[in-house]
Amino acid sequence: MGAEQAKHDQAQEVRHRRVFYIPGYDPIHPRRYRELFRKEGAAQAAISGYEITLKPAPKSAHYGWHAQSCIHGQDTQADVAVLVWSDIVRDSMDTSIPATYAQLVRTATEYIGTGALFRLMRLRKGPVIAALYPIGMLLLQLVLALALAYAVFALSGYLPALGGVTPILGALLGAGLGVLLLRWFKKQDGKFFAYYLMHDYAYSARHKGANPPELEARIALFTDTIAEALQTDTDEVLVVGHSSGAHLAVSILSDLIRSGRVPEDGPKLAFLSLGQVVPMVSFLRHAHRLRADLAYLSARNEITWVDVTAPGDGCAFALCDPVSVSGVAPEGKRWPLVFSAQFTKSLSPARWKELRWRFFRLHFQYLCAFDAPLDYDYFQITAGPLTLATRYKNRPASASRIDHAVSKFTSTAP
Repeated sequence: MGAEQAKHDQAQEVRHRRVFYIPGYDPIHPRRYRELFRKEGAAQAAISGYEITLKPAPKSAHYGWHAQSCIHGQDTQADVAVLVWSDIVRDSMDTSIPATYAQLVRTATEYIGTGALFRLMRLRKGPVIAALYPIGMLLLQLVLALALAYAVFALSGYLPALGGVTPILGALLGAGLGVLLLRWFKKQDGKFFAYYLMHDYAYSARHKGANPPELEARIALFTDTIAEALQTDTDEVLVVGHSSGAHLAVSILSDLIRSGRVPEDGPKLAFLSLGQVVPMVSFLRHAHRLRADLAYLSARNEITWVDVTAPGDGCAFALCDPVSVSGVAPEGKRWPLVFSAQFTKSLSPARWKELRWRFFRLHFQYLCAFDAPLDYDYFQITAGPLTLATRYKNRPASASRIDHAVSKFTSTAP
């Protein structure tokens, strides 16, 4: 019983909630998130003993769905919308093989040349290894292609079937086969993830942490969308930012509050950041906007901000307070509340063994069912009867969190 029973006995605060989910750097259609919510929500409901169902959402500018739940006898409705920027992601990934290798050079120069990478390693090695992986894998692919080209060139004059060819023809044949091998690697990137991750890190490094114009425009659109929801008759407006979507949410919510569009008598405003990788951007030299927004949002009383990560997620900066490690914690800092989803305790030993080395799948575990959930349940947060503020009112931050300044670049203005 204890704290969990106390939650059950609290009066229902939320009968209707608006949820805005901001994905990370993901080119996939948002229906993926609806199907994930449907499948994993049903699994969690069966495990935890409550009910949750999905229906199509009313037609709107944003892809979404309607969720209904009955948790501890309390009925709640939630309208979930995905704030889509996958088109921007796809455009940034639409590059040639030579352009990707040029990205590799620029990105490595930015992170290594400025010392940002070495400071990031002081936080968590997992996401740094994930950042180095595409560099190593793409270089390995290039070496193999060059080795194939050289081998064909060296042997072509001695192949009996060809009767010997000129060095020029051998070189052309070798170069052609080397290019074909590189193209094959690119087509197989669904298995290697080298190009995908390279484009991800290159997108932030290209502008040295600043937002490109197309992203700023999308942030403004998302801000307007959430502002409209705050004017409706709903009990809570919850913004969920996953992975790279977390730092977009920081800027969106900062703009929202700065512009005075959070009504005092309106719905409760809450922010849940999951599996965040904020330091990968905030540690870059021109990330003035993000650092300023982190400092601003962390001291506001208009919002509740909870940051959930897990050391088992090798792609996230687990238990790293994104404000403090970025070196911009202000006087009177209130947020975020940082704690762990505790994958190793919330998943059964068999399930943990199955998922432990599936790094990308674990990065999405925050949106999935747990075998033995402790105090983190994505579906109760997004479709349950309590506000985020009440749910974690007495929840202490994880003692093992990293909350001291690490970033070399801490300026909040150019």
